[in-house]
Amino acid sequence: MTGVLHKIIDPHLHLFNLQQGDYAWLKPQNPPFWPDKQLINKNFFETNILLQSPNQLSGFVHIEAGFDNQQPWREIDWLQQHCTLPFKSVAFADITATTFAEHINQLKQRTSVVGIRHILDEQAEQILNSELIHRHFALLAEMEFSFDAQLPLADDQAIEQLVALANKHKTVRVIINHAGWPPAHNDVHRQEKWKLNLQKLAKCENIAIKLSGWEMSNRTWQPQQVAIVIQNCIAILGDTRVMLASNFPLCLFSMPYADLWNTYAALPKISSQYFEKITFRNAKNWYKF
Repeated sequence: MTGVLHKIIDPHLHLFNLQQGDYAWLKPQNPPFWPDKQLINKNFFETNILLQSPNQLSGFVHIEAGFDNQQPWREIDWLQQHCTLPFKSVAFADITATTFAEHINQLKQRTSVVGIRHILDEQAEQILNSELIHRHFALLAEMEFSFDAQLPLADDQAIEQLVALANKHKTVRVIINHAGWPPAHNDVHRQEKWKLNLQKLAKCENIAIKLSGWEMSNRTWQPQQVAIVIQNCIAILGDTRVMLASNFPLCLFSMPYADLWNTYAALPKISSQYFEKITFRNAKNWYKF
């Protein structure tokens, strides 16, 4: 075993309460149309995120999961009533909507909320270029909220917009989700573009990256490919701006939760000093535990 994990803060997971929440994306008639979607179309509570000794889950960051996009604080209220481990929440807030200020004022009243996420993906350039975006980032700065940015790093125009936003609003912590969708290892052209854009983001000290979601692009992902992504991110961003995460319960498409962390611990060529940072300390700092 290369890394000795022990204490872990998982900075990207989702819990589901299907009785109280909406979760339109989990319903079989709605996209994404994954053939194995029924694996995750069920309740997942804190009791489902157990690790095997010597690993210990010391805390987690709950990322919004479409519980109620009209009243995103309902998801937070449910979590705060039921979770016993130390946790922080990243809530949904529609950064393109005129209701944004009202919604983040509501969210600010919930003690676990440290930031918001708006999934950008294919609309990244269009959303980051909208006229409201700077005003809303200024509000995030005022609230001391972070912004979880989910977008492909191979999208040149969107990355330019994100760099401009991060430079203008230097106190807003911007955290890239799912490693910025790294391209397949044999797609050399897009690989280079991913790296170049990561280098642009690295110049903004308020930008960090979370590495997870491997199962979304490849159910049978290989640990050595993940190790290369981790090494690239540490080489480009340094060892204080990189976090390893699970994306639970979606990680179940590939393996059980405890197995995922054991797989991470056995990754080649990553020292135990880096492991402690990317599995615990960096999440603790970036998400204000």
